[in-house]
Amino acid sequence: MEMEELFEKARKAAEASYSPYSHFRVGAAILCEDGTIFTGTNVENRSFGLTICAERSAVVSAVSAGKRRFVALAIATPDSVKPVGPCGACRQVLSEFMDANAPVRCGGSSPERLDTTMGALVPFDSLHDLAQKL
Repeated sequence: MEMEELFEKARKAAEASYSPYSHFRVGAAILCEDGTIFTGTNVENRSFGLTICAERSAVVSAVSAGKRRFVALAIATPDSVKPVGPCGACRQVLSEFMDANAPVRCGGSSPERLDTTMGALVPFDSLHDLAQKL
């Protein structure tokens, strides 16, 4: 699957966002090792710490279906012109299931895209290295 196709699935997922407080919709699409795609969207709560991000929503859906290896990620933020990357908590959760060389594409409402890797988002991931040795 091409990254722009994965990004379009993330963009579509953002349409289901529940974001009455920030008015900032986010969608994520995760490509699993077997070709399955899971999407997620942000779900806010008036107690903002209880909000779940789109990326973690997609991870939870995939893991709930028995998937553990993700090979690519796309994040869509249609309420931002510029691409927006995942927050620190999402980066940490994603690094649990993605190799450092896994591609990540972020995009907002403009044609501009940010293409990076999981390793660039979480450099010096010593905890991930530790898990590989267990």
